[in-house]
Amino acid sequence: MSFFNTLMAQTSNERQYLLSAPLIQRCLADQSFTLAEYQAFLTEAYHHVKHTVPLLMAVGSRLRSDQEYYREAIAEYIEEELGHQEWVLNDVAACGVDKESVRHGQPRLATELMVAYAYDTVLRKNPLAFFGMVLVLEGTSVNLATQAADIIQKQLGLPNKAFSYLRSHGSLDIEHLTFFEKLMDTITDSADQAAIIHAAKVFYQLYGNIFRSIENAPSQQEAA
Repeated sequence: MSFFNTLMAQTSNERQYLLSAPLIQRCLADQSFTLAEYQAFLTEAYHHVKHTVPLLMAVGSRLRSDQEYYREAIAEYIEEELGHQEWVLNDVAACGVDKESVRHGQPRLATELMVAYAYDTVLRKNPLAFFGMVLVLEGTSVNLATQAADIIQKQLGLPNKAFSYLRSHGSLDIEHLTFFEKLMDTITDSADQAAIIHAAKVFYQLYGNIFRSIENAPSQQEAA
């Protein structure tokens, strides 16, 4: 079995934890989904998406000279991901929220913990383990983003410009995931493989907790 297939097989339970989040289930079942929940989703997306490029830069800086192939892959990811946090903020503004208040606001605890774990993984453990986060975020986008955008737009009557993040990632991440699968199949070191599998399992749970926190807690402004 290729490493990519092994990675998918060994993280299936954790992937189901993410997908079983009530907020995701309600959305995909075309049940009630509020504007406040979409605004909260975009707010939390901004607070982790803005760290993608800094994290990728940190990964590239910590790779060994014999891992230059992966540094080149990281450089490609960086080029693709530059500025995506601004896409999210533009969607926020299209939903009637002051994007500067989001930019300068604080994430929910679940989001803060996922970001902190990402930095800890890269800086203290194995930088290649960051690919576990790539699998979780991009794999989820491929499976859910475009479908969710269509359902949310139908329910809430929002303009197309409120869905640039979801719709762009739904199509863009299909290409990324194909590239990612080929990249993973070049990783043969058992320690690197184990680190990526472990990180993916953790990120599935941490990302799932973000969706659960949106449903189970008031907005940051309400909590303030």
